[in-house]
Amino acid sequence: MAKITIPALVEGGKATPAPPLGPSLAPTGVNIGQIIAAINEKTKSFAGMQVPVKVTVDKDTKQFEIEVGTPPVSALVKKELGITEPVKEEAGAKGKKPIGNLSFQQVIEIARKKEPGSLSKTLKALVKEVIGTCQSMGATVEGKEAKEAMKLVESGELKAE
Repeated sequence: MAKITIPALVEGGKATPAPPLGPSLAPTGVNIGQIIAAINEKTKSFAGMQVPVKVTVDKDTKQFEIEVGTPPVSALVKKELGITEPVKEEAGAKGKKPIGNLSFQQVIEIARKKEPGSLSKTLKALVKEVIGTCQSMGATVEGKEAKEAMKLVESGELKAE
Protein backbone atom coordinates (compact mmCIF):
# COMPACT_ATOMS: atom_id res chain seq x y z
CA MET A 1 0.00 0.00 0.00
CA ALA A 2 1.58 3.20 -1.18
CA LYS A 3 -0.06 6.01 0.74
CA ILE A 4 0.89 9.62 0.39
CA THR A 5 -0.20 12.45 2.73
CA ILE A 6 -0.47 15.99 1.43
CA PRO A 7 -0.81 18.75 4.01
CA ALA A 8 -2.21 22.11 2.91
CA LEU A 9 -3.67 25.33 4.24
CA VAL A 10 -6.89 26.27 2.40
CA GLU A 11 -9.54 28.94 2.80
CA GLY A 12 -12.65 27.39 4.36
CA GLY A 13 -15.09 26.27 1.67
CA LYS A 14 -12.93 27.70 -1.15
CA ALA A 15 -10.28 25.08 -1.94
CA THR A 16 -9.34 24.97 -5.65
CA PRO A 17 -7.32 22.66 -7.88
CA ALA A 18 -4.70 25.41 -8.06
CA PRO A 19 -1.60 25.23 -5.82
CA PRO A 20 -1.05 23.95 -3.21
CA LEU A 21 -3.47 21.04 -3.73
CA GLY A 22 -3.76 20.43 -7.49
CA PRO A 23 -0.08 19.99 -8.33
CA SER A 24 0.45 17.82 -5.25
CA LEU A 25 -2.53 15.56 -6.00
CA ALA A 26 -2.00 15.22 -9.78
CA PRO A 27 0.79 12.59 -9.59
CA THR A 28 -1.44 10.31 -7.46
CA GLY A 29 -3.96 9.85 -10.29
CA VAL A 30 -7.02 10.59 -8.13
CA ASN A 31 -10.09 12.59 -9.13
CA ILE A 32 -8.92 16.03 -7.97
CA GLY A 33 -12.37 17.61 -8.42
CA GLN A 34 -13.89 15.02 -6.09
CA ILE A 35 -11.28 15.71 -3.41
CA ILE A 36 -11.66 19.51 -3.74
CA ALA A 37 -15.47 19.19 -3.43
CA ALA A 38 -15.08 17.03 -0.31
CA ILE A 39 -12.63 19.50 1.26
CA ASN A 40 -14.97 22.43 0.53
CA GLU A 41 -17.89 20.56 2.08
CA LYS A 42 -15.91 19.74 5.23
CA THR A 43 -14.47 23.26 5.62
CA LYS A 44 -17.46 25.44 4.70
CA SER A 45 -18.17 26.26 8.37
CA PHE A 46 -14.75 27.98 8.48
CA ALA A 47 -15.50 30.34 5.58
CA GLY A 48 -13.06 33.24 5.37
CA MET A 49 -10.44 31.50 7.54
CA GLN A 50 -7.34 29.49 6.69
CA VAL A 51 -7.91 25.84 7.62
CA PRO A 52 -5.23 23.14 7.82
CA VAL A 53 -6.16 19.97 5.91
CA LYS A 54 -4.39 16.68 5.27
CA VAL A 55 -5.31 14.57 2.28
CA THR A 56 -4.15 10.95 2.48
CA VAL A 57 -4.29 9.11 -0.83
CA ASP A 58 -3.76 5.39 -1.43
CA LYS A 59 -1.98 5.44 -4.82
CA ASP A 60 -2.99 1.83 -5.54
CA THR A 61 -6.75 1.99 -4.85
CA LYS A 62 -7.19 5.77 -5.45
CA GLN A 63 -9.10 5.96 -2.17
CA PHE A 64 -8.61 9.13 -0.13
CA GLU A 65 -9.22 10.45 3.36
CA ILE A 66 -9.47 14.09 4.35
CA GLU A 67 -8.53 15.24 7.83
CA VAL A 68 -9.59 18.79 8.65
CA GLY A 69 -7.90 20.70 11.44
CA THR A 70 -9.25 23.84 13.03
CA PRO A 71 -8.08 27.38 12.45
CA PRO A 72 -5.96 29.01 15.16
CA VAL A 73 -7.83 30.33 18.22
CA SER A 74 -6.98 33.89 17.15
CA ALA A 75 -8.82 33.36 13.82
CA LEU A 76 -11.86 31.96 15.66
CA VAL A 77 -11.85 34.94 18.05
CA LYS A 78 -11.67 37.36 15.12
CA LYS A 79 -14.58 35.57 13.41
CA GLU A 80 -16.72 35.79 16.57
CA LEU A 81 -15.90 39.51 16.83
CA GLY A 82 -16.66 40.06 13.14
CA ILE A 83 -13.15 41.31 12.40
CA THR A 84 -11.95 40.69 8.86
CA GLU A 85 -8.72 42.71 8.66
CA PRO A 86 -5.50 42.04 10.60
CA VAL A 87 -5.41 43.22 14.22
CA LYS A 88 -3.01 46.10 14.84
CA GLU A 89 -0.14 45.30 17.21
CA GLU A 90 -1.05 48.02 19.69
CA ALA A 91 -4.59 46.67 20.12
CA GLY A 92 -5.27 45.82 23.72
CA ALA A 93 -2.08 47.51 24.96
CA LYS A 94 -2.36 49.62 28.10
CA GLY A 95 -4.49 52.65 27.42
CA LYS A 96 -5.73 51.38 24.02
CA LYS A 97 -9.33 50.44 23.45
CA PRO A 98 -10.10 46.70 23.12
CA ILE A 99 -10.61 45.17 19.67
CA GLY A 100 -13.93 43.73 20.80
CA ASN A 101 -15.83 41.91 23.51
CA LEU A 102 -16.73 38.20 23.60
CA SER A 103 -19.47 36.73 25.73
CA PHE A 104 -18.41 33.82 27.92
CA GLN A 105 -20.69 31.62 25.79
CA GLN A 106 -18.69 32.60 22.67
CA VAL A 107 -15.45 31.68 24.50
CA ILE A 108 -16.90 28.26 25.33
CA GLU A 109 -18.00 27.75 21.69
CA ILE A 110 -14.47 28.54 20.47
CA ALA A 111 -13.03 26.14 23.04
CA ARG A 112 -15.40 23.39 21.88
CA LYS A 113 -14.32 23.90 18.25
CA LYS A 114 -10.69 23.42 19.31
CA GLU A 115 -11.44 20.41 21.57
CA PRO A 116 -10.82 17.58 19.04
CA GLY A 117 -7.18 18.53 18.41
CA SER A 118 -6.36 19.93 21.83
CA LEU A 119 -4.02 18.51 24.43
CA SER A 120 -6.00 20.18 27.23
CA LYS A 121 -7.49 17.64 29.63
CA THR A 122 -10.61 19.66 30.51
CA LEU A 123 -12.93 22.17 28.88
CA LYS A 124 -12.01 24.61 31.67
CA ALA A 125 -8.32 24.42 30.67
CA LEU A 126 -9.24 24.99 27.03
CA VAL A 127 -11.45 27.96 27.95
CA LYS A 128 -8.46 29.44 29.80
CA GLU A 129 -6.34 29.00 26.65
CA VAL A 130 -8.95 30.90 24.62
CA ILE A 131 -9.07 33.68 27.24
CA GLY A 132 -5.26 33.83 27.12
CA THR A 133 -5.46 34.38 23.36
CA CYS A 134 -8.04 37.13 23.96
CA GLN A 135 -5.53 38.73 26.35
CA SER A 136 -2.77 38.78 23.73
CA MET A 137 -5.13 40.03 21.02
CA GLY A 138 -6.63 42.80 23.13
CA ALA A 139 -10.17 41.40 23.35
CA THR A 140 -12.32 41.55 26.47
CA VAL A 141 -14.55 38.77 27.84
CA GLU A 142 -17.92 39.72 29.34
CA GLY A 143 -16.74 43.36 29.29
CA LYS A 144 -13.75 42.57 31.51
CA GLU A 145 -10.05 42.43 30.70
CA ALA A 146 -8.99 38.87 29.90
CA LYS A 147 -6.91 38.60 33.10
CA GLU A 148 -10.00 39.45 35.16
CA ALA A 149 -12.11 36.92 33.22
CA MET A 150 -9.40 34.31 33.87
CA LYS A 151 -9.70 34.94 37.62
CA LEU A 152 -13.49 34.48 37.40
CA VAL A 153 -12.99 31.12 35.66
CA GLU A 154 -10.43 30.08 38.31
CA SER A 155 -12.79 31.03 41.15
CA GLY A 156 -15.68 29.17 39.50
CA GLU A 157 -17.76 32.33 39.09
CA LEU A 158 -17.73 31.70 35.32
CA LYS A 159 -18.27 27.99 34.77
CA ALA A 160 -16.85 26.21 31.73
CA GLU A 161 -19.38 23.43 31.09
